Amino acid sequence: MKQNKANFAHYESPLGGITMACDEDGLVGLWFDRQKYFGQTASSPLPEMTVGQKAKFDTISFCPIFEQTKEWLDVYFTGRQPSFTPPLHLNGSPFRLAVWQMLLDIPFGQTTTYGELARRIACEQGRTTMSAQAVGGAVGHNPIGLIVPCHRVIGADGSLTGYAAGVEKKRWLLEMEGTL
Repeated sequence: MKQNKANFAHYESPLGGITMACDEDGLVGLWFDRQKYFGQTASSPLPEMTVGQKAKFDTISFCPIFEQTKEWLDVYFTGRQPSFTPPLHLNGSPFRLAVWQMLLDIPFGQTTTYGELARRIACEQGRTTMSAQAVGGAVGHNPIGLIVPCHRVIGADGSLTGYAAGVEKKRWLLEMEGTL
């Protein structure tokens, strides 16, 4: 399967810079700058960044998906659930795609656990069990943070674990959504 060339743009959020990537089919990535797995799913290489440096792009091709994504982020960072989702182009294994779809189903202002997601995946696949750690790996590799709300997944004991952008950002997001 041929991957489309990715285009990039930058967004300044209350939590710092966010890099967006899209191709002709939709948004392929949304990462806090320098987070774990930054740029991993982009079909074109991202620029190198050092600590404290903002993403800089020599050429940014216009992509209407960036305007929609910026509008989504603007609404989201006012503490409200956007009424639309920009076109997404998620790329991953069937297992990861299934987990990411479940993340899209977690309502604004609510959380779920890795174990609950594992139970749901097991049920959908006709299995008796599924590893919560396997689900955690898929959640952690989510390429479209915030819009695919992996920050809404917490530990069974209510702990804020496993957020690629950092637990501090996860706490801030959940507090903004009124979950904590």
